[in-house]
Amino acid sequence: MEKIKEPYVVKDVAGKLGQAFLRNPLTAVLGIVILTLGWISLNTMPREEDPQIAISGGGVVVAMPGATPLEIENIISKPLEKKLREVQGIEHVYSVSMNNVGMVNVMYFIGENREDSNLKLYDKVMQNMDKMPKGVMQPLIKPFDIDIDVPILTFAFYQTKESKLSTVEFNEKLRDLQHEINAIENVAKTTLSGSHKEQFNVEVDMGRLSAYHLSMGQIMMAIKQLAVNVPNVKGRTRDNHLVIFGLSNAIKNINDVKNVMVANYMNSPIYLKDVAKVTKGIDKQNFQDVELIFKESNDPNKPFSKNIPQVTLSVSKLAGTNAVFVANNVLELLEDKIEKFDKLGIKFIETRNYGERANHAVEELMHHLVITIAIIAIMLVFALGWRETIIVTFSVPAILAITLFIAYITGQTINRITLFAFLLSLGLLVDAAIIVIENIHRHLHTEGADKKEMGALLVEATDEVGGPTNIATLAIIMTMVPMAFVGGMMGAFMKPIPYNVPVALFASLVVAYIFTPYLSLKLLKKPEPSKNEEYDMEYNPYGICEICSENHHTHEHDEKSKKKEEK
Repeated sequence: MEKIKEPYVVKDVAGKLGQAFLRNPLTAVLGIVILTLGWISLNTMPREEDPQIAISGGGVVVAMPGATPLEIENIISKPLEKKLREVQGIEHVYSVSMNNVGMVNVMYFIGENREDSNLKLYDKVMQNMDKMPKGVMQPLIKPFDIDIDVPILTFAFYQTKESKLSTVEFNEKLRDLQHEINAIENVAKTTLSGSHKEQFNVEVDMGRLSAYHLSMGQIMMAIKQLAVNVPNVKGRTRDNHLVIFGLSNAIKNINDVKNVMVANYMNSPIYLKDVAKVTKGIDKQNFQDVELIFKESNDPNKPFSKNIPQVTLSVSKLAGTNAVFVANNVLELLEDKIEKFDKLGIKFIETRNYGERANHAVEELMHHLVITIAIIAIMLVFALGWRETIIVTFSVPAILAITLFIAYITGQTINRITLFAFLLSLGLLVDAAIIVIENIHRHLHTEGADKKEMGALLVEATDEVGGPTNIATLAIIMTMVPMAFVGGMMGAFMKPIPYNVPVALFASLVVAYIFTPYLSLKLLKKPEPSKNEEYDMEYNPYGICEICSENHHTHEHDEKSKKKEEK
């Protein structure tokens, strides 16, 4: 009798994917490429501790000399507030009115593009310049720059007892270092807190001031006269040289300041040194003094070092860049400066490293992933077998690799919320692979499986569970989608969860349908064929009985089938 070869009809996308990649030589290459892309994404993707939320806004400062707070409010602040509310995307507008000046601040909705918001703000103010009252000065528009205000590195610099540098020289060295750090790629802003500049300090004796019948205004006017005006450029000579008329620096030493004439009293000149004490020092009006308390060694008997003046250097990065790379580049520069600083008696302590914390969080995730994979593997070894365990274990890094690569190309960063999304979906990632491998395992150990062709059996087992697995995964994805529409600060902060969890779940389906049948074909084996000679019957590769022309999964037939065989 001629064999009936009617193949199994694939009904679901799961079976179609499994059938297409089952014996495709590029399937192994695809797996290697996916893992490689995931590894590259993991190592090059920007790492941050927290997601950077796009908060945009700005302030408009309008000065009107001589105006009272009530006048500023009525003719500047309120009309400007009204006009700024016409700008689409503004969430809050609030103003402050003071003597001579009014400030109107705006904040845009979370997620608004900062550059576009700043342009809207500037455009609206410039459009209404003709409506400003007389006497108003040019408005100052100051956009908020929140993206780069959070430092990723802070260092406390201080002088040792052996240092021979003055306070001014010490601060100059730090400003030189600040300038070098600013030149590092992706460094946005650096600030020095607690630093001081050199200046002449004038301490007025109020008793002498009264004795000479002088006022503080006269002292201020006399000091202002020391400022040299910018030279005027008149033209060029025949030799093409500029002709500049000006004065050389009027202040060369402290005596020049002391001998400034303040006024005339009874036909005698009164100098600044007659009514004030003039010293050369640092900017006393800058009260940003910081003292450092730390322990130089781990010796518990050694006391803390106290009351050491220090200057804090803060480093911020550009938005969307890798905090780890930027921090490492800055630390490399400082390591090159250690020997030079030691000679000058300058030491520093790293007080904050945002990049190190972000890097530690990613490494902690990888550590937990390894532990989770190991736990899953141990459970599957006892439930299915070690070969099936290898197949399911492969799915976890493959799924995460796909998710990381998609997150990388869409401009996301690795942060604590992204890691939380991965951990949240970790228990769901292996569901599809476990369902498929369990059904394959069941089909392999079903009676009559030894008569079926291995490829057809794997495709049938995968296709059989495709429908319910798709529906279950889609239901979980739909529970995450509404989170993407949450607004405000919380919605922007939790955005990585609805972005990454659905991608990871969808990737788990693709990996389960493509690689689980492929790896099963390479690693799993069918049981030994049946030796029942009385009812052993020949099956074609697709499970169609040659006697009754029906699809059977057993070698037993009813009496009608036996009579048909005898005839």
